[in-house]
Amino acid sequence: MNRGFYIILAAQFFSSLADNVLLFAAIAQLKNLVAPSWQIPVLQQFFVFAFIVLAPFVGALSDALPKGQVMFISNSIKIVGCAAMLLGVHPLFAYGFVGIGAALYSPAKYGILTECLPTHRLVWANGWMEGLTVLAIILGAILGGLLMGHRVDVNIIQELAKLEFNGGIDSAPELGILVTLGLYLVAALLNYFIPTLPIEHSMTNRNPVFLITDFWKSFLLLWKDPLGQVSLAVTSLFWGAGTSLRFIILAWSAVALNFDLEEATQLTALVAVGLAIGSVIAAKAVPLEHAVKVLPLGIAMGVVVLGMVLVTDWRVAVLMLIVIGSLAGSFLIPMNALLQHRGHQLMGSGHSIAVQNFNENLSILFMLGAYALMINAGLHINTIVIVFGLFVSITMGMLAKKHGHDQD
Repeated sequence: MNRGFYIILAAQFFSSLADNVLLFAAIAQLKNLVAPSWQIPVLQQFFVFAFIVLAPFVGALSDALPKGQVMFISNSIKIVGCAAMLLGVHPLFAYGFVGIGAALYSPAKYGILTECLPTHRLVWANGWMEGLTVLAIILGAILGGLLMGHRVDVNIIQELAKLEFNGGIDSAPELGILVTLGLYLVAALLNYFIPTLPIEHSMTNRNPVFLITDFWKSFLLLWKDPLGQVSLAVTSLFWGAGTSLRFIILAWSAVALNFDLEEATQLTALVAVGLAIGSVIAAKAVPLEHAVKVLPLGIAMGVVVLGMVLVTDWRVAVLMLIVIGSLAGSFLIPMNALLQHRGHQLMGSGHSIAVQNFNENLSILFMLGAYALMINAGLHINTIVIVFGLFVSITMGMLAKKHGHDQD
């Protein structure tokens, strides 16, 4: 299965890279359309909405079909959404359609790990999966920033305009969307070569009411399990906070560091650099049976976030964002592995990851909604950073107090 595992990793890398480039291309497209500033976080809400609505169905589908096939279908859906944005569909709706493919993709990409690897290799495999995903976030931010930058808009777009057949590409965001389309095509091709694995759970009943009821049972089962509960709570908090932080950095760097969109976009990659560092440390140093021991690192992460309001030098900002990412990676990887392990034991990997995605994306939806409301209310970005940092520290402190000894 070594060859298959590496193909899975490569497919995940290109699909995630495309997701991240497309996000910044869509943000730039909104700016070109002179959309209100609150629409930028709402863009991500449109993306995650599919994860919430489709959660009862994607897990069952992921468990009922070969997961490589599911991943191929998912990237095909992303290709359609990307092409729609390129053809002029509003970024909110086109990016929302891409979210449908992402919602279907997620249970398959994580669920396949439990099918092809033994339990004692799950933390290691998650380290690789998350490490490459983080690398895709870093490169996506860098590539997205470059493609949206002034040099591309002035030089490359002007050269394309001179060509007789330029595909109608006349702006930097459109070029970014075209590049994204190519990345999705590469990911889909790799998905096609993933080895077929035995199907774990056949879909015995396709009735939507049954699937919703079945999902609800899985939801309750995982939340009632002590280890499932803490891992769900922590991963949900991380993704809600992490996604919001990406948008907060864009606004904060403009005020604190006087950065433009290209510079701010690349600054978001620094959190991902730290996440990669934390992921490597956690994969090597934290065994699955000690996963809950890392909860205090979440408290420290929130405290460091509070320090952002004091920063006015880009060099200090670089160090601080890497530290924030490192702390996040150090507790995310063990919690992800613990959640996959408990979910696989209790209900099957596809079902458990669908429940995980539902909770994580509900967290993203609410936290981005709160951020958008604070922007619309005219709160200063430093006030938003303080609220954000306190929320993370207090919530992680409560979880550490309640679950800190669950695996003793």
